Amino acid sequence: MYGGVEPGLRRVEKYLYNLGMPEKFQLVDVYGLDPDLLATVPQPVLAVLLLFPCSDKYDEHKTKQEAEIAKKGQVISDKVFYVKQIVTNACGTIALVHSVANNLEKIELKDGHLKQFLDTAKTLTPEERGEILEKAEGIINAHKEVALEGQTEAPEPNEPVNYHFVAFVQKDGHLYELDGRKSFPVNHGSTSEDSFLQDAAKICKEYMARDPDELHFTVVALTAA
Repeated sequence: MYGGVEPGLRRVEKYLYNLGMPEKFQLVDVYGLDPDLLATVPQPVLAVLLLFPCSDKYDEHKTKQEAEIAKKGQVISDKVFYVKQIVTNACGTIALVHSVANNLEKIELKDGHLKQFLDTAKTLTPEERGEILEKAEGIINAHKEVALEGQTEAPEPNEPVNYHFVAFVQKDGHLYELDGRKSFPVNHGSTSEDSFLQDAAKICKEYMARDPDELHFTVVALTAA
């Protein structure tokens, strides 16, 4: 199942606007990963977010992938901003932070809690960033306000969750998967501004292929309106 997150998507957009993202940027549903449907997504696409069910298959692949990368190595641009997930249910917030923080050459953040966090976190390790994000009350409170507006009670920090968010971004001509639960960013190879959406869609398809009995996948793009 692709898309289908309205009106929640508008609430997430409001959350980002409250944190200082200019309103010329928007989140849009990606209704399918075939070329014809990808062609309907407004360009340029700055980031792609994938929401998927947590499962043993995800954990198995994560363990295998991390071991393979640790053995053979990978190149990670020093321009990639990565945050390690410290609390259980922060994956959505971290995916949004990854999406915005890795596009600051295009997104001129207004003064606010997110800009303050990114300025503070610039020189920190991913683990240290996760720790200060956990304590960033302005970011957390903005999330709670939007959640309550949608009549959804904000979950406790370590309440178990059944779904997980990851973000895909393009840096220095490479496609990066940013998953706060993994030990590091994952470089998926070459991409470009023109092919980024299609290349990210291929990785999303791989997630779906690993869990073929699961139908609840949602893909969202951060684009310039």
